[in-house]
Amino acid sequence: MKVNILYMVLFAFCLLFPTACKKDFLDKEPDEDMTLDQVFAERQYAERWLTSAYFNLPEEISFNDWWGRNPFVGAADEMEITWTYPFAHQMTAGAWNPTNVEENIWRFNWEGIRKASIFLDNIHLTPMAEADKNIWIGEATFLRAFFHFWQMRAHGPIPIVDKAYTAEDDYSEIRRMPIEQCVAFVAAQCDAAAALLPATLTSDKYGRPTKAAALALKARALLYMASPLWNGNTDYSDFLGTDGERLFPTYDASRWQVAADAAKACIDEANAVGAQLYRAANGDPVRSYQELFLNRFNSEVLFARLQANWDHQERATSPNGMGGWSGYCPSQELIDAYQMDDGSTPISGYNGEGQPIIDPSSGYQETGYATQAHPNGYHPDGIRNMYVGREPRFYASINYSGANWRGRRIEFWNTGIDGRAKGGPDYTATGYLMKKFSDETVNIPQGRFTHKTWIYFRLGEQYLNYAEALNEAQGPVQDVYDHVNAIRNRAGLPDLESGLSQDQMREHIRHERRIELAFETHRYFDTRRWKIAEATDNKNFYRLNIGEGTNLQDDIFYERVFLKRRVFDRNRHYLWPIPQTEINRTPTIVQNPNW
Repeated sequence: MKVNILYMVLFAFCLLFPTACKKDFLDKEPDEDMTLDQVFAERQYAERWLTSAYFNLPEEISFNDWWGRNPFVGAADEMEITWTYPFAHQMTAGAWNPTNVEENIWRFNWEGIRKASIFLDNIHLTPMAEADKNIWIGEATFLRAFFHFWQMRAHGPIPIVDKAYTAEDDYSEIRRMPIEQCVAFVAAQCDAAAALLPATLTSDKYGRPTKAAALALKARALLYMASPLWNGNTDYSDFLGTDGERLFPTYDASRWQVAADAAKACIDEANAVGAQLYRAANGDPVRSYQELFLNRFNSEVLFARLQANWDHQERATSPNGMGGWSGYCPSQELIDAYQMDDGSTPISGYNGEGQPIIDPSSGYQETGYATQAHPNGYHPDGIRNMYVGREPRFYASINYSGANWRGRRIEFWNTGIDGRAKGGPDYTATGYLMKKFSDETVNIPQGRFTHKTWIYFRLGEQYLNYAEALNEAQGPVQDVYDHVNAIRNRAGLPDLESGLSQDQMREHIRHERRIELAFETHRYFDTRRWKIAEATDNKNFYRLNIGEGTNLQDDIFYERVFLKRRVFDRNRHYLWPIPQTEINRTPTIVQNPNW
């Protein structure tokens, strides 16, 4: 029988959305349709079904369009997106609600869960070698856990779906389960997947999970479970499910040790098969950090999505004068958070008008211009002193006025080649552009791009997960220092000072996460699971004076001016609203508090 791919896609759609399709379509079997029995009767079609589940992995490399399902970077305090249409702007303005929320995040995760469940329910029908079949079962089990957790990180407690529902099932049984049960399900699925997945991959299998990837997902889920948003959050003590059960538990300090043990197990498994923190061949910290995100499937990557020639990201991060769109703009607050190259903190806070409180002992200077270039070539001479002597990750992550990039110096001041006066709607909103993930060899006018990956899990995150959980469980013991210092040393920074208290170490770890994991979709969820978003996000934000300036050393361009007021309502915004259409369709799924 000749297989028509369009019919397969439509058939799959109805399997994913049985209530959205008429029963006569579900019952229909024309010559070019395939039943599930027919799909899973042949290995090639079963593999295509499994591969289709990978399609639902979010393209988080795109921060501004619906298909990326990632408004989180633009809604965190690390970035402002130039254009007005991204959903992140509705979030930061407090103008979102169940009727206008971005539905694709909710929808695509459930689609992925359903695809994985259908596969797991039917793969026993497929004639193939048991060893290969078990690996596929491991992959589908991992994906089902992945999609559950991706749903949980935004919405909190969700229904646990461990089978493929059909049109005949009783949908009144679907209800949100307590968050600790959701996490336990994800952890158990990860354990089951890890037992079946390979330890390493051949190059033709890149993009599929390994045992370490499953353990990484488990570790992150358990870290979230131990954190203040989910662990003993008294704000949700009266948040009840359909049957009156509490959806958030009372506090249990032991959850931190459980999270620490899970992260350490992941690290040990990764190390055992040769994974390590990535370092450039010459050991340079700027190159090491840049190449980590450019050299695909390097020694640090645990699970990533292949993105091919993803020109959208390069255009969004490139200056308008280089054919880009100047869209992904780091916040001034993030710029200020980068330490000096000796590990000192240059800015400790702000006064009421957004002007920085500078620690003079750090050597940071807000004014004046560099008289010489960096000895390692990290920056040229003539740049504003505020960019001089910063830690290496700053130079690997941020493009600023005067920086060398793609054969010339960047000009973000108003009349510069890359400035607001020249860019129409495409200009940097803050005076900066994201450099991280960008490849300097790209040439947009010539259409020359390079292949991208989006890293969901990497070893560096697990080091910080372990350090955070262990510090909360036992205080700043030596293993906490060792794993934080490993991240700092790779970045060219000195060790943390000895003798820190648990509270001091907590702040250091949170800082390291903010810098090391910047733009990787962690900051939004970190500030929420720590319950500090009401401080980090509910305030005025500032930028450079992008509407002024005629040259690199025009002081008026570097003035800090008001950008916007961001809104964060602590009573609602720690959890996403469930789309109202879903509440209407399945009333047993209760809405999140105060939405």
